[in-house]
Amino acid sequence: MLRFVRKKRSLLGLDITTSSVKVVELSLVAGQYRVECLAVEPMPPNAISDRTVADPQAVGEAIARAVRRTGSACREVAMAVSGTNNHLAKIIQMPVALREEELEIQIELQADQYLEVPVDELSLDFQIMGPSPRDRDSVDVLLVASRMSLVSALRDAAGYAGLTPRVIDIESYAIENASQLLRHQMPDGGVDRVIALVDFGATSTTFTVLRDNKLAYSRDFNFGGQQLTESIMRSYGLTIEEAGRAKKEGGLPGNYQSDLLDPFIDDMNQQVIRARQFYMAAGNDREQPEKILVCGGCSSIPGVADLMASRIGIAAEKADPLGQISVTPLARSQGAQREANSLIVALGLALRNFD
Repeated sequence: MLRFVRKKRSLLGLDITTSSVKVVELSLVAGQYRVECLAVEPMPPNAISDRTVADPQAVGEAIARAVRRTGSACREVAMAVSGTNNHLAKIIQMPVALREEELEIQIELQADQYLEVPVDELSLDFQIMGPSPRDRDSVDVLLVASRMSLVSALRDAAGYAGLTPRVIDIESYAIENASQLLRHQMPDGGVDRVIALVDFGATSTTFTVLRDNKLAYSRDFNFGGQQLTESIMRSYGLTIEEAGRAKKEGGLPGNYQSDLLDPFIDDMNQQVIRARQFYMAAGNDREQPEKILVCGGCSSIPGVADLMASRIGIAAEKADPLGQISVTPLARSQGAQREANSLIVALGLALRNFD
């Protein structure tokens, strides 16, 4: 007897940042992930403010342009609330005997005691983590909440692009999810190890620590590649667009390295040193990261990871999320290798298709 198996729907990973929209579609072929297509589209000025969607229509139009460039027919997306200040996460204990439906009801009834914001202003989700080490009659549950207005703005932006959000995640958990594509760069594949990921964006940077491949810490700070772009613009009388192209393509005056780039790299290292200090001070059980994987556009600055390792005293390497997965000719022509290091969040979101 023949059985017709319904093909799993595709899902686009959609990373919305101050400077751009990044879209990735993954497939799973013979047990290996494959990048089917991708696109990076500039974000209109002021469409994103403080890492939140300020103009859903403008963001939606940028998303639509990016999706058209991918050539994908997929219309379902995974998106993320960004910024560690824009969500709350807490491990709580709940009775082990509760079924999932009962657990959901109890969490909604009791959420007020765990969260500082009124529940009716929040979008809640939870995940059962496993038996609680504190009480054998309880399970640990990860409770995550974000303001409903932030989630609604993401949904509205997707709607303007003609897309349907199937998953709305938290950016730090998307980074954790993407880290499985980086295990080939981690000692022992990250098992029983402490690894830091530093993702340098345009206006902000995220410092993430994984312990045994699980999210242990995440913090954002206001620093990013746009600061270098603006320095180039002011120093050489360029527009912001011209400065951005010159930063990527070269052709700047001979004093660029000493006057602008080297001080910026020093600032990058100082930011990572400070972020590591915050992490170590956040609890008595903190262990020093054994390795730093550097992500984002700034990681493409030649030699930056080696310099970071020498300044900080921890092994550092440019992250290579596509190093162990395949890439279609279409995705290669769309710049997969060039953009790979900036796709960490988008890849982590695209991987939600295989949960």
